[in-house]
Amino acid sequence: MKSELIFQSTPWFIALCLLAGGIYAFVLYQNKKTFSTLQNRILAIVRGILVSLLAFLLLNPLLRNNKTSIEKPTVVLAIDNSTSMTQSGQEKLNALKQNLQKLKESIESKGASVEIQSLTENNDNQDINAIKFKENKSNLSEMLANIKNSYEGRNLTDVILVSDGIANEGISPTYGKYNFNIHTVGLGDTTQKKDVKLNTIYANRIAYLSNKFPVQAEISSFGFQGKSTTIILKQAGKVLDKQILNFDKADDLKQITFYATAEQKGMQRFTVEIIPLGGEHSIKNNVKDVYIDVVDGKEKVLIVALAPHPDIKALKTIIEKNELYELTVKIIQSDNLSEIGSQPFDVLILHQLPDIYGAGSGVVSRLLAQGKPTLFVLGNQTNITTFNGMQQTLSVAAQGGKADKVTAKFNSSFNLFNLDGDKLSILERLPPILSPFGEYKPTAGSEIILYQRVGSLVTPKPLLIANTITARKSAILAGEGLWQWRLEEFALTDKQEIVDEIIMKTLQLISVKDDKRKLRVYPIAPEFSVDEKVIFENEAYNDIYERIYNQEIKLDITDEKGKARTYSYTTTKDNSRFEITGLTEGVYRYKAATQVLGKSEIVDGQFIVRNTDLENLNSTADFNMLRTLAVQNNGQFFVANQLEKLKDFLLSNKAPDKVTSIEEMNEFINLKWVFFVLLALATIEWSVRKYLGSY
Repeated sequence: MKSELIFQSTPWFIALCLLAGGIYAFVLYQNKKTFSTLQNRILAIVRGILVSLLAFLLLNPLLRNNKTSIEKPTVVLAIDNSTSMTQSGQEKLNALKQNLQKLKESIESKGASVEIQSLTENNDNQDINAIKFKENKSNLSEMLANIKNSYEGRNLTDVILVSDGIANEGISPTYGKYNFNIHTVGLGDTTQKKDVKLNTIYANRIAYLSNKFPVQAEISSFGFQGKSTTIILKQAGKVLDKQILNFDKADDLKQITFYATAEQKGMQRFTVEIIPLGGEHSIKNNVKDVYIDVVDGKEKVLIVALAPHPDIKALKTIIEKNELYELTVKIIQSDNLSEIGSQPFDVLILHQLPDIYGAGSGVVSRLLAQGKPTLFVLGNQTNITTFNGMQQTLSVAAQGGKADKVTAKFNSSFNLFNLDGDKLSILERLPPILSPFGEYKPTAGSEIILYQRVGSLVTPKPLLIANTITARKSAILAGEGLWQWRLEEFALTDKQEIVDEIIMKTLQLISVKDDKRKLRVYPIAPEFSVDEKVIFENEAYNDIYERIYNQEIKLDITDEKGKARTYSYTTTKDNSRFEITGLTEGVYRYKAATQVLGKSEIVDGQFIVRNTDLENLNSTADFNMLRTLAVQNNGQFFVANQLEKLKDFLLSNKAPDKVTSIEEMNEFINLKWVFFVLLALATIEWSVRKYLGSY
């Protein structure tokens, strides 16, 4: 560390400081007859140094420190530990592990750091030989994105992706943008096998009761030119429709469409099945399920805005991603005011309304009078005074139309809905939005979701706040610029998740109907994997809705074939959950019953158990994708038996160390050791004078 003293005035003032200390000491000790000449001189020197230092501190000098750190290059071994990697045989897999271990040791011997990452979440295992190839899906783009985020700011120079190139979940990794070199190592058989495969099923996630809806299947074949097979659409074992499919080419791709009728409310499972042909490599990829939620109608959302704004487009995109919502947008400046709100709606969003011009005051009052849940979006056109009188969630004492540039900080104590804590960190990296400047006072019962952050300071002012206990539930987004957040999140993560999720869950929070049931039994997620436990949360309440425990609950679970399972358990304060294992794939309906304070209470619902084993659907390695990924990211492609060449390439192209220099400026007076030096000088002088009998 290199330090340098910087003066804010001319250094010649140091001479004046020394002169002041000398004069002060001379005047104080020249006529002291109590001490000897030597004692006088020593005490004068101590006092002179003390006074000179105090005078020197008045000049307010600065101390500049330059800290230099050297970080060795880091290489990440990204290993695809999905089950499809085992199709090459255990012998080749063991040989690959041994060669990767040798490669790791060779790189480390040259001064670089090597770390291990795999598809497994929260992977802390740095032992290659201990990695288990048991993952039932391969999301290579997510693995590389996690590496990018985890090593941000570090000297990550190269990533070595060891894979068969089969990515069966997420987008192709070739669409990602990475700030490190990617070298790929291919393991597997690229020979295309004779097979018929059901690639995917296209269907709307939502269907409406009694309506017909399409189910489209994409089917590929290799080696069955001139052959035909039967494709079946089934529900609960009942054949709904079937079609004959002819393969015209050796390598063929076909699409067929079935039409089914939504006859029953709730989650329904439909199965598309290909009747196997002789000689197929695998028949595990001949069947796929699709789950469709059959509902009665959509929730109607009305957005009313003063004028066109990019935030309206952002809100429209967020809401329309959810098929359970139907959106209408009206603009005060261009639409017929008498028609706004003439159609029924369930949720209202007011963008910069009421406005400072009073253009929409009559419309806003008429809409709010309907008592529907409302989201207010504030901006520079909002009439804050009128706004304060229209809702009971937040009071803002704005100051002259001024605005703050603020970012968001999630309120960790907010628990009315759940968000992924790891993803929330992205909020701190989003650009600032404009929020009305002033004093914010949340009303009783309001819950702050996001705080305003000004620079690095998290203020107590709410940026997003909701109140669900008033007669009209409402939420307030106290700023404009939502569209910038979505663009920046996509630039950082290639996704638009956390911002959309916060807005969507806020709308759901204020629009959800109050649940007055005294017994609530529900699965903690709408879907589970076949290898997961199905977990039920259990809540029971007394007449004043206080939580009560020690309730004996009977839970009946019925599968699609009508087979029922019955469980009995008792809730406690320490454990209010119940776990079930061993459920196979399908849609399950449940009914729970208990006695609450002598009254029978019954609840019901449904959940899905999915088979997420995607690895059996495709066994042909994709080295072309691995080559493309390497070329796009300044890397090289190698097959598994060429790791020696990869080692030579890395060692001959060794990345330099990363040198980081950090400059710090501190006021000299704030240094702790300066205080102790002054204290020591004063203590020495005082102690000596007292010892010699003088004060």
